[in-house]
Amino acid sequence: MSIAGRHTSILTAVGALLICLSAFAATPEPQSQQAKEIKAMVDRAAALIEKKGKDAFPEFRKKGGEWFKGDTYLFVARMDGITLVNAAFPAEEGQNRLDLKDADGKPFVREIIAMLKKQDSGWIDYAWPKPGETKPSKKSAYVKKAKLGKETVYVGAGIYTN
Repeated sequence: MSIAGRHTSILTAVGALLICLSAFAATPEPQSQQAKEIKAMVDRAAALIEKKGKDAFPEFRKKGGEWFKGDTYLFVARMDGITLVNAAFPAEEGQNRLDLKDADGKPFVREIIAMLKKQDSGWIDYAWPKPGETKPSKKSAYVKKAKLGKETVYVGAGIYTN
């Protein structure tokens, strides 16, 4: 193979790698007031998990409380995909959702975990039903790593955009 052919092959391989990596890139941070409130809430929840451990979970599930108002709620999961808390969809709790895909086929749990392996927090877009609904809506969620004892988990909440 000629030098030009090798360079073309290398560039093609690098390009393919960059396309794959971009699939797991974080969503740019929304700048709305609601997004700032979601981020602050998740940051507080992560700190509470690190302080109180699983004792914080019942507070996260209280409808109408600080952590679950309207269609804003917290979710907490392990880095292996096991859901620990999902205030709006309690049937998710205890389930391994690693291979869960949204209505568009996006493996968003895997994408969250891949993102959090590279950084401590970030935003991700996916389609998910609003509480009490079955039809998916567009959602932008902020997720952050937290320590639950010796284990790393993530906590998140989102904004429905339609």
